[in-house]
Amino acid sequence: MNALLAGERPEVVFHLAAQIDVRRAVEDPAFDAAVNVGGTAAVLAAVSAAGVRRLLLASTGGAIYGDSDRLPTPEDGPAAPISPYGASKAAAESYLALYTRLYGLSTCALRLANVYGPRQDPLGEGGVIAIYCDAARERLDVRVFGNGRQTRDFVYVDDVAAAFIAASESDLSGPYNIGTGQETSVLELVERLGLEASFEPERPGEVKRSCLDPRAAEEALGWRADVSLGEGLQRTMRA
Repeated sequence: MNALLAGERPEVVFHLAAQIDVRRAVEDPAFDAAVNVGGTAAVLAAVSAAGVRRLLLASTGGAIYGDSDRLPTPEDGPAAPISPYGASKAAAESYLALYTRLYGLSTCALRLANVYGPRQDPLGEGGVIAIYCDAARERLDVRVFGNGRQTRDFVYVDDVAAAFIAASESDLSGPYNIGTGQETSVLELVERLGLEASFEPERPGEVKRSCLDPRAAEEALGWRADVSLGEGLQRTMRA
């Protein structure tokens, strides 16, 4: 990172790299922390040494807030992660605030909802929409973990990219929720895509309901999600 940033001399760095598999985090929390906390510390050190003006972190909303009793959840909702993944992302955010206090580095964490869109990998820890859209194309059945009533706030990738651009052009510090403010259940996805599903036991560390309040991002950054779930699913299926 030191050599890369010293050579490129960017004005703004988007830190999007992470260990994103909640199951891997539960099985090996030390690895998860090494990547998400240690990796962020390494990026921050390199950014500071290279004189970069601003750093933006791709953080997470649902995993940090956990099973919040406030839905949609605003940024002042307490951090209550129920998985090592959520804890590591919260710790990464704390490192951003530390570098702002110590070195005056301009930083902002964007707490993303569940991002989806074309070309997302349906294998491994791909998002549920990527997995289900791939199954719909291949006319395959899908698995539902738990009762399927767990909800997520699904935000289209183009909207997320626009949020990063808006945040890069400002000097505001975060965190800011980047989501739609709307809950969608796994069963609703199954129905929308016309899938047949089998049910399996719920997985440890997964939030039951997640929905982010995006009003602060709209007020501070002039950003809001424009792509509806229906339109986003159509674009993803066509890709």
